[in-house]
Amino acid sequence: MDRDPVDDIIEQWNTERPDVDVSGMAIIGRISRLDRLIRPKLNNVFATHDLESWEFDVLATLRRSGDPFRLSAGQLLDSMMITSGTMTNRIDRLEKRGFVHRIKDPDDGRVVLAVLTKKGKETIDAALVDHAANEKSIVDSLASKDQLALTEILRRFHVSLSDS
Repeated sequence: MDRDPVDDIIEQWNTERPDVDVSGMAIIGRISRLDRLIRPKLNNVFATHDLESWEFDVLATLRRSGDPFRLSAGQLLDSMMITSGTMTNRIDRLEKRGFVHRIKDPDDGRVVLAVLTKKGKETIDAALVDHAANEKSIVDSLASKDQLALTEILRRFHVSLSDS
């Protein structure tokens, strides 16, 4: 079996502090390290479309919401782990770039909606093609059956943490 740096860390802790159960590091340590390895690969693709990762996330959320591609700041917040002030700032910045514009909700004039512009839709549609291909190339080092197994394990892990 191949070893990685996390194996060494666990081995060292087991030698130095055998009284402490560090088995959680086998999973959490690897997830953290994978994020550090994957994040630059994702950011490189976003950069080719002149996007930051957060811009991609907001535009993708609007795009996948379906026609008419508009959501309130609260609806956008539900899909992201940020504060409402941060979301307002992000919408402002996307509006300045011409990716979104704001309108009053026709069903409730007190609510403001962020709407994907033509430029925003074209940008996210192009970025999505490259992003999906990039993510696929990243996971293709795993056999298909391992990808399916990992997907299910990560789904269960995510649900278990979300419920607690």
